[in-house]
Amino acid sequence: MRQSHIAVIGAPMDLGAGRRGVDMGPSALRVAGLNQKLAELGYLAGDLGNVVVDQPESLPTGPTHARYLPQIAHTCARLSEMVERAADQGHVPLVLGGDHSAAIGTVAGMSRHFGKTGRKLGVLWIDAHADMNTPDSSPSGNVHGMPLACIIGLGPSELTSIASQVPMVEPQNVAIVGLRSVDDIERFNVRGAGVHPFTMRDIDERGMRTVMQEAIHAVSSGTSGFHLSFDLDAVDPAEAPGVGTPVHGGITYREAHLAMEIVNDSGLMTSLEMVELNPVLDIANRTAILGVELLMSALGKRIL
Repeated sequence: MRQSHIAVIGAPMDLGAGRRGVDMGPSALRVAGLNQKLAELGYLAGDLGNVVVDQPESLPTGPTHARYLPQIAHTCARLSEMVERAADQGHVPLVLGGDHSAAIGTVAGMSRHFGKTGRKLGVLWIDAHADMNTPDSSPSGNVHGMPLACIIGLGPSELTSIASQVPMVEPQNVAIVGLRSVDDIERFNVRGAGVHPFTMRDIDERGMRTVMQEAIHAVSSGTSGFHLSFDLDAVDPAEAPGVGTPVHGGITYREAHLAMEIVNDSGLMTSLEMVELNPVLDIANRTAILGVELLMSALGKRIL
């Protein structure tokens, strides 16, 4: 950043979620005026449409420990190609989810893009959940609880190998901000993997500014920039009701904007995505409007 051209890519996938509806997330974000607001910030916004996603109703769920695994792998592979192509053209990929398993495809594409010139990528993961389950530890078998594990090389080979290098991102260059809901066995994955977790207690005690500065330092040390993956359930459900897995006690409206403004200040974000918006559970597209506002802050919008 700052490149002038944004490549908007929809990933209307809910194969990885336990609750239907997030496949409508990309449409809701577009309806909330995303492309117009990108133009108002001075960007050239090219909307590349949506990646092709299989419909759950027409498919068997497959293995209970990793539901719809083959279909998710195929979708993420297609998404990774779209993201890589956009980045190779000098554009900033902006992916609209869809459930968080789409991040495997986004990061795979960016990892391949950077790998062509021997560079490394970091990942800033803003989420109420760690998303570091594996099929062996997941209590639900829903793949949207596994993408960060796959990105750092833990998980099914169908997903970990999409970037053609394992791991896609080194664990020490991953930071998770906003954690407040971690499964029992998943805790061991988070503690032992070498990622940098920042819980809501860290934010409460030390403030969002300090947490974000430390997180950005972690994801940018030894890398050429970082991918931002923003799960809307990181925000408190009082502000973002339209998510499939809400958890009380989340990031406030102003904390979320501050985090995004600090991301932009760093000048190190290379790509971004907004995921887990469920319009079925939303109120008058309120969460989608918030999502677009946060994306604008990450891309440079300021009060003055």
